[in-house]
Amino acid sequence: MIEFRNFSFKYKNGEKNALSGINLSINKGDFVGVIGNSGAGKSTFTYAVNGVIPHHFEGDFYGEVIVNGEDTVEASPSKLALSVGSVFQDIDGQMVASVVEDELLFGLENFGVPHNEIETRISDILKMVGIEDLRYRNISTLSGGQKQKVAISAVVALMPDILVLDEPTAELDPQSSHQIFSMLRMLNEKMGITIIVVEQKIMLLSEFSKRLLIFNEGNIYLDGSPQEVLKDTSKLQEIGVNCPRVASLANILKDRKLYSGEVPVNIDGAEVMVRSIIK
Repeated sequence: MIEFRNFSFKYKNGEKNALSGINLSINKGDFVGVIGNSGAGKSTFTYAVNGVIPHHFEGDFYGEVIVNGEDTVEASPSKLALSVGSVFQDIDGQMVASVVEDELLFGLENFGVPHNEIETRISDILKMVGIEDLRYRNISTLSGGQKQKVAISAVVALMPDILVLDEPTAELDPQSSHQIFSMLRMLNEKMGITIIVVEQKIMLLSEFSKRLLIFNEGNIYLDGSPQEVLKDTSKLQEIGVNCPRVASLANILKDRKLYSGEVPVNIDGAEVMVRSIIK
């Protein structure tokens, strides 16, 4: 579905490559969490997936990025937008309407969705996401978590194959953040949408993602399932990425030969681990 072939990119007037020699395949239906320090190349990676690079940012582009069989250099931004939906960190800046229903209508009408399909799409996605009661609300009256759900709903209503999100919970409290990720999991499992999400909250990524990509200095430093990536805490610490406490505890217990199972990725898993040791 998504393939990077020896991809490198340097922004215009940039001193060095933002990404260098990226070779990577992402399969349909995957849920990929992306994390790394500032300047590691995370946003550049997402821009390459949704076509913002090379169509909006100038620079030196090397290699290939293939999305649904289309070379992103040759495909038009509008064509890529039908395959890849994007939700950015600045939600207020992404909103184009004042009422929730109009926010969804804007995209559906602009992408030429047949008029007789629009009502069904709006009602279905609002119900699926659990915000049908917000349909006629003014967006300015919504909480941060509600706005995120509206933004994601507006994109998903266009039925993209891929959903790319850049730090969707940056301004949200823990409960709202968990709700957003639960919604992403539902979209991934029920609709088969491939999810790529950049996030600094590694505990959330570890719990919900099927695959973690750790970026460092323009390269992919680690790539694997959350359990695989978290089993070596020292590698994450070397590049300044915090490891979830449950994973750190598991690795300490493993070093002391007290535990030999998989690294837990949430509190429930940690409870199972501790109970197995107590037995």
